[in-house]
Amino acid sequence: FQRTEAPRPPGAKDLHAYPWDKSSLKSMPVDLQQFKKLDAYALKVNVKNSVEELVKVLLKQARTDLEKVRAIWMWICHHIEYDVVGYHNKSQLSSKPRDVLQMGKSICEGYAELFEHMCSLAGIQCKKLSGHAKGYGYKTGQTFTGDSDHAWNAVYLEGRWHLLDSTWGSGSVDDSFTKFTYRYNEFYFLTHPALFINNHFPDNSNWQLLKPTLTLKEFENNMLHNSNFYMLGLLAAHPETPIIQTVNGKASVSVDCRPGTLFMFKLKGTDEHGLMTLKKHGMTLDIYPQKTGSHKLEIFAKPSKAEASDDVYKCVVEYMVECESVDEAMRFPKDLHQPVGPSWFSERQGFLRPSHREPVLHTNDGRCSLTFTLGKDISVLTSLHTDGSSLAEDMGRRHVLQIHRGNQIELKVHLPHAGSFVLKIYSKKKSDPGNYDYIFNYLIRCLNTEVKWPAFPQSYSKWLQDYEILEPLSGLLPANRNVQFKLKMHGIAKVLVQAENTHPLTQNRGCWEGTCNTSGCREVFVMVHENANHSFYSHVLKYEVETQ
Repeated sequence: FQRTEAPRPPGAKDLHAYPWDKSSLKSMPVDLQQFKKLDAYALKVNVKNSVEELVKVLLKQARTDLEKVRAIWMWICHHIEYDVVGYHNKSQLSSKPRDVLQMGKSICEGYAELFEHMCSLAGIQCKKLSGHAKGYGYKTGQTFTGDSDHAWNAVYLEGRWHLLDSTWGSGSVDDSFTKFTYRYNEFYFLTHPALFINNHFPDNSNWQLLKPTLTLKEFENNMLHNSNFYMLGLLAAHPETPIIQTVNGKASVSVDCRPGTLFMFKLKGTDEHGLMTLKKHGMTLDIYPQKTGSHKLEIFAKPSKAEASDDVYKCVVEYMVECESVDEAMRFPKDLHQPVGPSWFSERQGFLRPSHREPVLHTNDGRCSLTFTLGKDISVLTSLHTDGSSLAEDMGRRHVLQIHRGNQIELKVHLPHAGSFVLKIYSKKKSDPGNYDYIFNYLIRCLNTEVKWPAFPQSYSKWLQDYEILEPLSGLLPANRNVQFKLKMHGIAKVLVQAENTHPLTQNRGCWEGTCNTSGCREVFVMVHENANHSFYSHVLKYEVETQ
């Protein structure tokens, strides 16, 4: 083994600019693909009798200093487990490298000392650093006092100092601090110093390797982004302070990221009290807590094109929301799904060029209309929901009318009463026999208590997608009246309206028109003859008639 000279203190050329320039997660260029063979070799090395022997075997496949450090890092992260028992009883604990190797477990102190010792045997300058960390047990916004509580390392590679934390690279402990789980984390290998400072504050500020350096106060006040935040390609979260005060019962949060990231949130464990919208480069979230006091807000993310192993939402940032007053008008129906409104996700599912890009629609007369351009081969299902029992499921479908013109779809909504409603939109490929998939939803609000629209008429399977009702749009007809009918239908031989008597409609420029008298009946049906030679009629629409 070559002896290493005494480590030089960090100087100007070791420093990185703060805040992070959003370039690389690492402090030097690292090609993980090129490490694949070396990593696999290091994982298989099984030497427990002496540290010297272990290093000798590990270095067989390592040529450069970077490869030597990588082999040592990989071995420690996969062979030393965190000693949860020792942590609670530190007096019994040795963090001497030989003991750590033989026990196969330690606390951060032992990880850092073993790392330092193995590097020095490999002829690489390495230093154990200690300081405060926002690790296990950290509470949002807390202060740090007294002795340092964590240890990590700096290594000297290619003429500069770099930072790493093999304790956090190896895995994590559970909330009760009784069980350690190996879960390798690439993030803590040669982490960019402007990201490392996010949860590591060294006793000696020179070892931040930053210009400018941060004060302990700044470290305490800074947002904690865990490694998932950066590994998922997220760039920033606003506000940049961990504690948010509501203003008039509302708090707002946003995240910037690379395209194609899905988000969810929990406020005190539920996503009922917010409006989250997905944007191409992130998301925005308005929170309306329905109780005063302090609430934990967690934001989760996952890539939309995930491999199966990554197909879970991971917590990326946490806030504490302090609520002084409640905005009760912003209570949302329990059927509301996050995110709300259209997004790149609904576009990807074939709902293009939405007429309404905002998540909330306000209507004064209880009616609204949305349009989209539909992708090819898409069949749409819609339903309207509200809290309470005023809308049974079948009725919820009948308060939305679909009108298709070429590849355009219009959704007409008539609200049965004032209040907050959810318009849910589902789709499937026409060629698929299966069920409809939920795609997205809107929140529709109406404050006008005079509003009371009846449902649209009920349609049957023979009512084709590109037929259109021009009148009557109301599914409830007045009693004892002559009612005008005007329906756009094609490819049909004959149309009848059946009330107490049968009234034929006549064809006029692509529309079937005529009147029907509603006296003496409770229901009115529209029926069609598809072929002049058939005597068989199909029902296509059904109207109710008001009772006297």
